[in-house]
Amino acid sequence: MRARGFTLLELLVALAIFAVLSVLAYGGLRNVLDTRAQVEVEAARLTALQTTFTLIERDVEQALARSVRDNYGDTQPALTGGGNKLLELTHAGLRNPALQARSQLQRVAYQLKDGHLQRLTWPVLDRAPNSVPQQAELLSGIATVEVLFYDQNFTPQRAWPLPDTGSTAPQMLPRAVEVSIELTGWGRVTRLFRVVDART
Repeated sequence: MRARGFTLLELLVALAIFAVLSVLAYGGLRNVLDTRAQVEVEAARLTALQTTFTLIERDVEQALARSVRDNYGDTQPALTGGGNKLLELTHAGLRNPALQARSQLQRVAYQLKDGHLQRLTWPVLDRAPNSVPQQAELLSGIATVEVLFYDQNFTPQRAWPLPDTGSTAPQMLPRAVEVSIELTGWGRVTRLFRVVDART
């Protein structure tokens, strides 16, 4: 019997079929890779959001009624917030693994800058004129942040401390702090944190 090979037409048809199958396979693989990349981005964003709320919860729950002096020597309340300042407070529980001779209290603040939520920490409570905070970015892609402070009657307040009533008693800490973060593409996420050291 005489050997018979493929004709040119058969080769062209086979190549065309192979090309179509390759395009379909590549399209499916590309969709899988794109989906995986998007899932990883969203998972990283969710992790950052959970970390942010964990830090805020730790700071707020350990807040203490310890006022500080700012860079100009003026006394600042133990906990303050509202207006351009989201939240600033003094909290306990600063880790000291090296057992250094320093306080376990720390002054922290949260600010929103260009859609990024930042956490500021100072190395000392009562600052010198040249004291500069360390900044750490916690979360990006933020549309708005709203903070509410619940007073002793559980009434929400948009600013803290409350207006001076003429009393000589020290300013109380709020009973709780509510933080609402509106994320682009996700919507609003709200958490309520209690203040353990709040006096009744």
